[in-house]
Amino acid sequence: MLSINNLSFYFADRPIYFEASLHIKPKERIGLIGANGTGKSTLLRIIDGEYTPDGGDISKSKDCTLGFLNQDLLSYESHEPIINVAMQAFTRENALSARINKILSKIETEYNDKLLDELATLQTEFETLGGYSIQARAEEILEGLGFKTAELTKPLAQFSGGWRMRVMLAKLLLQKPALLMLDEPTNHLDLPSIEWLESYLNNYEGSIMIVSHDQDFLNNCCNVMVEVWGQDLVRYSGNYDFYREEKALRADLQQKAYENQQSKIKEAERFIERFKAKASKAKQAQSRVKQLDKVERIEAVESDAPTMRMRFTFQKPSGKIVAELENVSKSYGDLHILDEAEGMIERGDKIALIGANGKGKSTVLRMLANAENYNAGELKEGHHVIQSFYAQHQLEALHLENDLLEELRSAGADRTESELRAVLGCFLFAGDDIYKKIRVLSGGEKSRVALAKMLLSEANFLLLDEPTNHLDMKSVDILIEAVNNYEGSCIVVSHNRHFIQSIANKIWWIEDGKIKQYPGTYDEFKYWKQARDAEEKENKSSGLEAKKAKEEKKAKQEEYKKSKQNNQHLSQEEQKELQKKIRQAEKNLENIEKEINKLETDIKELEKELALPSTYEDTEKAEKLSKKHASLKKSLETRTLEWENAMLEVEDLK
Repeated sequence: MLSINNLSFYFADRPIYFEASLHIKPKERIGLIGANGTGKSTLLRIIDGEYTPDGGDISKSKDCTLGFLNQDLLSYESHEPIINVAMQAFTRENALSARINKILSKIETEYNDKLLDELATLQTEFETLGGYSIQARAEEILEGLGFKTAELTKPLAQFSGGWRMRVMLAKLLLQKPALLMLDEPTNHLDLPSIEWLESYLNNYEGSIMIVSHDQDFLNNCCNVMVEVWGQDLVRYSGNYDFYREEKALRADLQQKAYENQQSKIKEAERFIERFKAKASKAKQAQSRVKQLDKVERIEAVESDAPTMRMRFTFQKPSGKIVAELENVSKSYGDLHILDEAEGMIERGDKIALIGANGKGKSTVLRMLANAENYNAGELKEGHHVIQSFYAQHQLEALHLENDLLEELRSAGADRTESELRAVLGCFLFAGDDIYKKIRVLSGGEKSRVALAKMLLSEANFLLLDEPTNHLDMKSVDILIEAVNNYEGSCIVVSHNRHFIQSIANKIWWIEDGKIKQYPGTYDEFKYWKQARDAEEKENKSSGLEAKKAKEEKKAKQEEYKKSKQNNQHLSQEEQKELQKKIRQAEKNLENIEKEINKLETDIKELEKELALPSTYEDTEKAEKLSKKHASLKKSLETRTLEWENAMLEVEDLK
């Protein structure tokens, strides 16, 4: 479908690609990976035609259309409603619609067969292209990406850069190009939108090439990984987890082959050195020299690009309670975020605060950092708590005219220059880099400076708002290791599932104005939430059944009144038989009551066990207990309905 052949590309004198090749097949889902600065986004721009290669060529089939989502689209301006911007994807459909409307208007005053024929032709094509459903398709994708129905008619200009990017992504998805190229598509998405996009891409009919630092996203969406490595494109047939295993295996085989070849080369060199001056062996020595010249040398395995070294430390631990929110309410005008919400952070907690954008996650973080007021309630701070707050707005708060050393000195005035240089070295700033001005740094470099300032704070309570943004995968793994080794407390807002799963021992989310808590990892929380949602759906269904049962009960009560009047006219023998039936029905009712009491006791005991954090250390055990709990609840519902029917039977008989 698309072939990259012997591609070479330079920035000034620096080679980004040298004779690199790659073939993209139909329906392939490619994850394009590599360290920051290796040229991933550059490759997408070369394929899109924005950059011209210095060597080689790119060829594509006639039916290979391209769609490219890049970060430049953040600056796109329009006063059109976002639904209209998204529907710009339907170029032909829009042109047909405009022409159809023009003809319809013209027919009112100029009725003729030629116009009618043209109108019929255009309407047939419009219907064939699905023109009557384009608005519904646009609405579906925009709402999948997190927009509310009421927002679809608002102008694009009213939305922030991240939301504008979602509109441009929606427009691109609606175009359905043969090759969809996405540069960091998850950067501006919340968890529900990321999961929706994964589902959409998995059903996408064309080919996809994604640049992303989100490991879970790559695992869930890609079946091929292409690594930018040493000015070349190295292909791996599998998802990101497969790539990591396969790369390690390839590196091991290459290193062994290199060492084996080096051993043979040294042996040949020793032979040559020993016998080159000896007349009887000179010919053999010369032959060995020629053989060595012809050997295709295997390269030693290159070490990965340098990575950060990070370790958060503190001198004084906090008290047992780090922070506590009591009956806190927060609103922005008519938008209610919290309503008498409560939450407690204890020493050693590593909490992930998750959920869709606009739910108030960052607001809660700012409240805990005393950077946001609230309408009612109280925030209680623990003893000896020293906090440090990392947020995206802090990147903007960096002093642009400072160099790196000056910026770090503002956070660690008591540190020597050698200590500050050492900290900068941990974050990959070495040599003359420390004299760079903040204003010339990239987003990733600014993130590293902000993290370096946090490290200097020696805080025992960290508040992290999207700390993985702008970090590559290796840097994210370093941050995970640093947080896991940190002995203080932290609360994190993040949409990076790999990061959340790796560090969190508690999950917080905001629901109905309350802060809800789950005592376990993110994977355990997901499993629990799926079970809860399924149970709520079932309860909703059983609620309709209960309403029906209530109506039936009322009808039976009416019948009971009538039967009671009739019973007064029964003979003595019939009265005796009736009493026997009543005793049997009462006995049945008593047995059902005993079963219900036992089921309720078993459920309470099981819920106590499910509430224990230790239960979730064994995933298999937790799964069995959850299934057993669901089964007991279902049995209880069945027995309760049986009890109601048995009670009605007793009443009927009496």
